[in-house]
Amino acid sequence: MNKPDYQAQKISLPVVIDGDIHKEPWLSARWSKRFVDMVTGEPGMYNTQTAVLWNEEHLYIAFTAEEPFVEARLTERDSIIFLENDLEVFIDGGDCYYELEVNAAGTIYEVFFIWRDAFTKGSRFDIPLFDVHHPQAYTFGGDYDRIGATFWKGSHPRGIRWAFTYFDMPGLQVATKVNGTINDNSDIDKGWSLEIAIPWSSLQVLANGKTVPPSNGDTWNIFLGRFQKLMCGGKEVTPHPAMALNSHGIYDTHLPDKWSRIEFVE
Repeated sequence: MNKPDYQAQKISLPVVIDGDIHKEPWLSARWSKRFVDMVTGEPGMYNTQTAVLWNEEHLYIAFTAEEPFVEARLTERDSIIFLENDLEVFIDGGDCYYELEVNAAGTIYEVFFIWRDAFTKGSRFDIPLFDVHHPQAYTFGGDYDRIGATFWKGSHPRGIRWAFTYFDMPGLQVATKVNGTINDNSDIDKGWSLEIAIPWSSLQVLANGKTVPPSNGDTWNIFLGRFQKLMCGGKEVTPHPAMALNSHGIYDTHLPDKWSRIEFVE
């Protein structure tokens, strides 16, 4: 069995979600290595680190992101946050996965994906919560441009996912804290931090046969990453530099088999 990429320690007390990571239990948590470029595996352009904790009620995730010019102008919930700087969490559920993106202003973008081959009539996904006729339900083939043979289904072997962009994770708590002045490039900022709490009861749909909350030694595939809007010579660099706890070797976040293996330990 492959060695986990990170071990999430169990804690006994709840965490107050206010964006401040300079408090317990984050001061005692084991913070990850510096994030790497998602494609090359080289050290990321800015320092980004994460820590994951858990108790019987919640999964907790924190990030610290170095950024000299903290910027976040999208403020409407479910705006396309990855068009600017953001921190991201994807949680794999086998036949489905959840995406959460947050910018420095604390604006949230959420999507719940279900692989089309798993969304069959009468399946556990065939419920009112996941309505393929909803105006905010789409088909999705992945990050890559779809041309030729991949035009309809993308490049992933499983093909199309249903994307439910109206999904809101029940009980989700998110908070950010900026160490500097947001949207003011007249000075140099240090960066920003993010705290996330998700009830395990809401993650049941993603458990994929595992116990919720986890049992000691359980592993979940979780993407922990960052996208950085970068200007060069007055022009926006595309695609945006992407950093993650682990390299994918390819510019595509929607590859659950390449996400970090997070082991939950007591």
